[in-house]
Amino acid sequence: MRNVYTVKQVNAYIKNMFAQDFMLNRIYVKGEVSNCKYHTSGHIYFSLKDESGTIPCVMFAGSRSGLSFRMQEGQQVIALGSVSVYERDGKYQLYAKEIILDGAGLLYEKFEMLKRELEEMGMFAQEYKLPIPKYVKTVGIVTAPTGAAVRDIINIASRRNPYVQLILYPALVQGEGAASSIVRGIETLEKKGVDVMIVGRGGGSMEDLWAFNEEAVARAIFHCRVPVISAVGHETDTTIADYVSDLRAPTPSAAAELAVYEYLGTAGLMREYEIRLRRTITQRISKERMRSEQAALKLRFAHPRQKLIEKRQYAADMEQKLRMLMKRSLEEKKHQFALYLEQIKGLSPLEKLNHGYSYIEGAKGENIKSVKQVSPGDIIQAYVTDGYMEAEVKSMTEVKPGGRAGE
Repeated sequence: MRNVYTVKQVNAYIKNMFAQDFMLNRIYVKGEVSNCKYHTSGHIYFSLKDESGTIPCVMFAGSRSGLSFRMQEGQQVIALGSVSVYERDGKYQLYAKEIILDGAGLLYEKFEMLKRELEEMGMFAQEYKLPIPKYVKTVGIVTAPTGAAVRDIINIASRRNPYVQLILYPALVQGEGAASSIVRGIETLEKKGVDVMIVGRGGGSMEDLWAFNEEAVARAIFHCRVPVISAVGHETDTTIADYVSDLRAPTPSAAAELAVYEYLGTAGLMREYEIRLRRTITQRISKERMRSEQAALKLRFAHPRQKLIEKRQYAADMEQKLRMLMKRSLEEKKHQFALYLEQIKGLSPLEKLNHGYSYIEGAKGENIKSVKQVSPGDIIQAYVTDGYMEAEVKSMTEVKPGGRAGE
């Protein structure tokens, strides 16, 4: 009996054949979207069809980062993924990992991919952008030599400042070779040493503007040492060049206004600055003159001669004050001395003698105050107002306090 296989074995074998096919593991499939369903689990189930057939597809939730738009019926897309067999149903299907729109949508997807790539590299970072000089002498222009863009730039720049030199590099801005032509223009004007550069063109479709979405142009702008103003298309148009340039202008006319300062306005502003400067200088001179006069006055007061005069005056004042204090102190002392004299005068023995009293001394000069100090026959001296007398003691009579003589 021949070998018999189960359905599971057959499906597994076929799946293994798909897995070993290198081309089916990474394949781009182009077709029209049909039967598209967004499942609550996050998976997307759909089919791709063309005029001759249909292939079922699924994009799992984990691969949704590879889809930048919402899929709809009838869209022409290109899906990148692998073809394998779903064993349960025995049907093969495309497991999509990336999906991009076909045609114009493909360009948009390519634009978004390059934009993300360059942004991750830091080429859009603000810290790398050069400041646009306020007052320029030369402006480089990379654009087509004919067309509204270059005429608008020339007209606006000439009106704002006829003294600014405009240097045009006639570049291809559309079609084959446009990107390399724009790159050469940027490099050439950088070597010329212009002060600022305008890179752009007039409006158009995404295909028309595609040269400004090329990576080579983006890198040329990023590495340029001259500030670059991008002016591509209309205000609603946005290109990679706009993101990487140092400044984006919505239109070529606006780029000319941003690059070239207005001469008349600047001249008026300079006159106003001159008036302000003169006024400020005059005020500063007056202020400094006043400070100088004040400093001279301070210096005069701080001169050693002035200090010496002040010290002399101070010494004279102190001398006069000292004399007054000495005179006052002397008068007080004289008055006090007079009082002391009066007090001493009242205590003086001579003053007592003038009042009729006498002073008696013994032979040895001692003051005789009591009859007990002498004996009969002793010689004593009695002092009176105008002299003294010597006498001999004949007798003594003691008088008791409050009593009479002889008692």
